[in-house]
Amino acid sequence: MDASRAMIREQLGLPPDQAIGVGVDRMDYTKGLEERFRAVERLMEQYPEWVGRFTFVQIAAPTRSSIEQYHAYSDRVHALAERINQKFDNRRAPVILLRAEHHDAHEVFEFYRASDLCFVSSLHDGMNLVAKEFVASRDDEAGVLLLSQFTGAARELPEALVVNPYDADQCAAALDAALTMPLRMQRARMRLMRGLLREFNVFRWAGRMLLDAANARRRGRFAGRLPVKHTRASDELPSRSGRASAAEVGS
Repeated sequence: MDASRAMIREQLGLPPDQAIGVGVDRMDYTKGLEERFRAVERLMEQYPEWVGRFTFVQIAAPTRSSIEQYHAYSDRVHALAERINQKFDNRRAPVILLRAEHHDAHEVFEFYRASDLCFVSSLHDGMNLVAKEFVASRDDEAGVLLLSQFTGAARELPEALVVNPYDADQCAAALDAALTMPLRMQRARMRLMRGLLREFNVFRWAGRMLLDAANARRRGRFAGRLPVKHTRASDELPSRSGRASAAEVGS
């Protein structure tokens, strides 16, 4: 873990004691990159002691760059990062390092292990595996996960600092809380999250998928069916005695 921390800081040209946050996403508007950067900007405004001491590293793999809307979004994200860095310009380290390029799994793993926190600010998402990848990578049981309330993972990992990504003030306060959280508390939270990942692994997930599929198939057998009432022959036709009685009445 110490080797990863030293290697990544040297690779990025950051001081050895620099605090680092990481985000790993596609360059996609649903991932909340602009909201994330504004939260980092708000952190620097409300907690100026972090200027020059904290750098947020955003890994943003390019996607759908041929589509005009995605290209425009990428331009906005780059411009926002540049504006924030200029606003808090200092000689020690930039506030945001935007790496808009593909990284292989091993590189991402090293960033997870080297970071003090991971920020997932998705605006609309499914489970979001980045959150779980970060937790799984931390065998030192250190580090803090900040998680958007709009991710499915937020319901499974309540030990994360769950935030509303649209609320820059709340996110800034959560970033400061993560950066100042005692190691003992970090490990208590991370231990619980890692325990959940061990229990709900891919094998259990696959088993649940198969069980749900079997249940759905069983339910499908009864869909649209009405119960058939079986009648007795004696209920369908009047009895001979009944017909005789009617004839006698008619006479």
